[in-house]
Amino acid sequence: MPDTSRLSVTHLPGPLLGAQVDLVAFVTYGDPTKDSIFKSADHALGGVLHDVAKSEGFEGKAGQSISVHTHGRIPARRVLVVGGGPRGEFTNPAVRDLAATVVQAAGKASVASLAFLLPQLGAGRETALVQHVAEGVHLGSYKFGRYLTGDDHKKPPTLASFGIVTDASPKGKRPTAAQLKAFTAAVRRGEVIAAAINHARDLVNEPAAVITPAALAADAQAIAKKHKGSVTATILDQKKCAELGMGMFLAVGQGSVQEPKFIHLTYKPAKKPKKKIAFIGKGVTFDSGGYSLKPSQSMEDMKVDMSGAAAVISSIDAIATLGADVEVHAIAACCENLVSGHAYKLGDVLTSMDGTTVEINNTDAEGRLTLGDAITYVRQKVQPDEMFDFATLTGACMVALGPYTAGVMSDHDALLKTWLNAAERTGEDMWRLPLNNRLREQLKSPIADMRNTGDRFGGAITAGLFLKTFAKDTPWVHVDIAGPASVSSARPSQPKGGTGFAVATMVEYATRR
Repeated sequence: MPDTSRLSVTHLPGPLLGAQVDLVAFVTYGDPTKDSIFKSADHALGGVLHDVAKSEGFEGKAGQSISVHTHGRIPARRVLVVGGGPRGEFTNPAVRDLAATVVQAAGKASVASLAFLLPQLGAGRETALVQHVAEGVHLGSYKFGRYLTGDDHKKPPTLASFGIVTDASPKGKRPTAAQLKAFTAAVRRGEVIAAAINHARDLVNEPAAVITPAALAADAQAIAKKHKGSVTATILDQKKCAELGMGMFLAVGQGSVQEPKFIHLTYKPAKKPKKKIAFIGKGVTFDSGGYSLKPSQSMEDMKVDMSGAAAVISSIDAIATLGADVEVHAIAACCENLVSGHAYKLGDVLTSMDGTTVEINNTDAEGRLTLGDAITYVRQKVQPDEMFDFATLTGACMVALGPYTAGVMSDHDALLKTWLNAAERTGEDMWRLPLNNRLREQLKSPIADMRNTGDRFGGAITAGLFLKTFAKDTPWVHVDIAGPASVSSARPSQPKGGTGFAVATMVEYATRR
C-alpha cells in the first residue's frame, strides 16, 4: 500500500472559498442550484459551476462529482463538488466514500493540499463525521500494488494535507478549545481505525505463499511487541494443539507442509477490566476444498479465507492504540486446507477439543471445524463474558444476503442487539439470520455425534448451529463475512480485493462501551 503517513488531516478555519489550498471541495444534496455553498462558489466563479453542472448532468446524486478550474477567481486552483444524495437519507459513515472520492480526485489532479467542507447535517453529528472523514481519507488512499512494476506505480502521492473546514458560514467561526480537542481526537480515532483496516487488507491481499500460518503468527507477535505492556502473544504449535485435543483443527491442516499455528493475542487495560470479550477469526490461509476439491475458478481467491483472522489480529492493534476498559482476546486457528496423502478424508470421524465426535461429509466445510476447536479453547481457557467469531464460512450466506452484507447469528438477543448497533454506527452492513433449531436434524450422523454439514437449503444456518454446539452457554455471536470480506466491485473507500471488514465494528464495540 502507498505510504500515507505524510498525509495529515487537519482543521482549517473558514471561509471555505478563501482557503489557501490547491483544491476546495464540498457536498451537495440533490439539486445543486438550491444549495447555498454551491451558489456562493458559482457566484465567485462567474457562473461557470452552474454551467458545468448543467452540461454534465450533475444533480447532486450519490456517486456524482464535477470539478472546475477557478482561473484565479479564488485562491484554490480547483473546485470539486461531490453529490451526497438526498440529505434525509445520508448516514454518518457515508461520508467515508465522499472523503475518499475527494482524495482520489486530488490524486488525479496532482494537488498537494485541499480543503473539504464537513457536511452540515445538524448539531451532535460533527465528531462522528470528522472521524469518518479521516477514515475515508486513508481508506480511499489505499492501493495494493507491491507486485506492480514500472515507475507509475512507484510515484509517491502528491497530497500531503487534507484540511477539514467545519463551519459553513461566510466568515468562518473559529472553534473553541474544546471543539478543537474533540476534532483532534476524532481524527486520531479515524486514522487508527483506517490503519488497522488497511493492515487487514494487506494481509488478505497478499498471496497465500506469503501469508502462511507462520506469517500470521509473526504478524501477531509484531503487534504484541509494538504494544509491549498491554498486549501479549501466545502461539501454540502443532504439538501443543495436539496435547489440547484439537482434533478438528489439526485434521484440516494435516494435508499441508505448512505447520498450523494457533494464535492468541491478549489486550489488558491498565485498570481492572469491566469485562472480558473474545474475537475469534477463521484463519485458513488457503482453501483448496481438500478432497471435496473446489473448481479452479472457485479456488482463485481462496487466499481470502483467512479474512476473519486478519480482522481480529488487526483489530487488537487499534484497540491497544486507542485504549479500552475491557480485556480483549483475539484468537485465530491458522492452517492450509490442501490435498495430499496426509489430508483428512470424507468419512473420517474427528474428535474435537471438547470431546464431540464429528463425521466428515465435506472436506470443504473446514472453517467450522477450525472454529469449533477455537471456540472450545476460548470457552475453556479464556472464559470470556462474550465471544464473537468471524469467518468467510458459507457461500449460502452470500446467496441469502448478497456480496456486501454479513450474516449474524446468536441466541443471545441483548448481546446481538448491542453488536448490531455498533455495526450500524460504523456503516458495516450486517443482518440477523435465525438459528432455527429444526435445521439441527440435518447435522445428525449415524456413526458420530454429528456431521460437519447439513443439506443444501439453510446452509449458513446449519453452519451456525454447528458452531453453537461448541459455544454452549457462553454468550456468543457468529458473523459470516463470506460476502463482504472481499469485493470485486469497488467503491471509493473500498477498492477491489480484501476489505478489512469487521475491524471497524470490533474496535467500535470494544472501545465505545
